[in-house]
Amino acid sequence: MATVTLKGNEIHTSGELPSVGSLAREFTLTRGDLSSSSLDDYKGKKIVMNIFPSIDTGTCAQSVRQFNTEAAELDNTVVLCISRDLPFALNRFCAAEGIENVETLSDFKDRNFGKDYGLEFVDGPLQGLLSRVIIALDQNGSVIHTEQVQETVEEPNYKAALEALMDA
Repeated sequence: MATVTLKGNEIHTSGELPSVGSLAREFTLTRGDLSSSSLDDYKGKKIVMNIFPSIDTGTCAQSVRQFNTEAAELDNTVVLCISRDLPFALNRFCAAEGIENVETLSDFKDRNFGKDYGLEFVDGPLQGLLSRVIIALDQNGSVIHTEQVQETVEEPNYKAALEALMDA
């Protein structure tokens, strides 16, 4: 279990993030068209998983905007923006913002992604949502970078994640 804060108040997640050097765990998430997406769909590509509580908050929205801008310049890399929002909400946001360089995925169906990756909030006002986390994978599916943002309302360190990808 990890401890982070929300506006200075402690909240906890269901476990620990995967360790750098480990293979990423398989997942099945839901795309905007309600089809399924798995880690296997991105085989051979570098991956940034931008994970957040809800697209309808300022910090979460900004992370999607920022990675959309950065992703346009990355070779052989896909940015997956993952939350428990309904795919319809993710689609609405991306359409309104002109977001085209990231893929949105939802953990709303079976809710296993948050549990399997140890980042589901288990208490506090965000209980049941996903913690703000960045996980970067190399083209072989190995974890090369993780960050669990300690203060949930703050943005992740975009530069560190992108540098890990460039070094991979």
